[in-house]
Amino acid sequence: MSKVDVVIGCFYGDEGKGKVIDYLAADADVAVRCTGGDNAGHTIKANGVKYAMHLIPSGLLSGHTIGVIGNGVVLNPQVLLEEINNLKEHGYDVDKYLKISEKTHVIFPYHRKLDVALEKVRQAKKIGTTGKGIGPSYCDKYERSGIRMEDLYAPDFKERLKEQTELKLALLKVYDPETDYTKELDFDKMFAEYSDYAAQLEPYVCDTITLLHKALEADKKVVVEGAQATLLDIDFGSYPYVTSSNPTIGGILTGTGLSASDIGNVYGVIKAYSSRVGEGPYVTELLDATGDRIRELGHEYGTTTGRPRRCGWLDLVTLKYAKRLNGLTALSVNHLDTIGKFDTIKVCIGYDVNGEVTEDFTTNLKVLNNAKPVYEELKGGWGDEIASCKTFEELPENAQKYISFIEKYIGVPVKFIGTGADREAMIVRADN
Repeated sequence: MSKVDVVIGCFYGDEGKGKVIDYLAADADVAVRCTGGDNAGHTIKANGVKYAMHLIPSGLLSGHTIGVIGNGVVLNPQVLLEEINNLKEHGYDVDKYLKISEKTHVIFPYHRKLDVALEKVRQAKKIGTTGKGIGPSYCDKYERSGIRMEDLYAPDFKERLKEQTELKLALLKVYDPETDYTKELDFDKMFAEYSDYAAQLEPYVCDTITLLHKALEADKKVVVEGAQATLLDIDFGSYPYVTSSNPTIGGILTGTGLSASDIGNVYGVIKAYSSRVGEGPYVTELLDATGDRIRELGHEYGTTTGRPRRCGWLDLVTLKYAKRLNGLTALSVNHLDTIGKFDTIKVCIGYDVNGEVTEDFTTNLKVLNNAKPVYEELKGGWGDEIASCKTFEELPENAQKYISFIEKYIGVPVKFIGTGADREAMIVRADN
């Protein structure tokens, strides 16, 4: 019986998980997406074409891998169908390889309207939502009033949708009394639209829990594609500046139906620096020309929103926290080429909080907002022309020392090293 390989982001998302997933999926039988919705995205280059995958597991691009959308996802049918059609236009056999859990919750237009209205009410205390309806959809899930994929085919779907639409219109009237949402959330139009979505997606809907366990029993290789990242976890992230799901190892289990004993390798993905989109604390953020330079060199703009990302130096305090939470067995370090343009590179090895230095991360906002990074300076200057390096030993000496410093501090080996934008620009260390 085989074990599952898991890929998890260690910071705030956008770490380049897609590159590692792409490598692992090359010989994988099944790739799984299990948390979040179309608020997340992996960007993958395949056959010279760039794909922004928001819902479909990027492993499906291998051409032979089953892509599973697990029960932990909240799904916007319109976005999914757009992705399906785009892949079909480029020759991918989506009908053969895509599977959707019957337990996956569905995002409706009223979820998106609520998302935006709530953020408007928060004003200065906004949390930086993408407005995709993710949070309100998860709210319905935990209030036990959500509509799942299997419910779209139930006899009472129309009745349940009408009930939910009326309830959400009443809520919107409270949150945003100046706006009339009745036309935008016309029930008859919505029911017809989602009935059509249901018909188009029905061939993909199945019991994915059984599918996954049978795959493992048959010794198939299964890869779980983590979306977003550790510091966005609803329980373990910088609450309330987090997402509405658990993109840590616990969410991998609840979002798929896999058990803890099914997990094998857990790969934590980072960049050689750090970045964040949206609101919330960020200890190593650089609000100067250095931060701007990292953003431009690394093309740091959100896959889903297009928003410029906040950038800063690598934070090993956070990374150690991610290692502990997720049980990381190895690391992937991306954008080593980007950081190589700097002659001196800083790495955060501790937080100075009111004169006391700690190496332990906390999600306490008061502490994080007052924390000052304690840096170790390392030599850079290896430049960004390292994509031709195929082994660790071929990297410039200072680049090797940078990787080794991370390994020593965290106590986890670096297996994957991203050396350029193309998916082939990656060193895989066989002995790690």
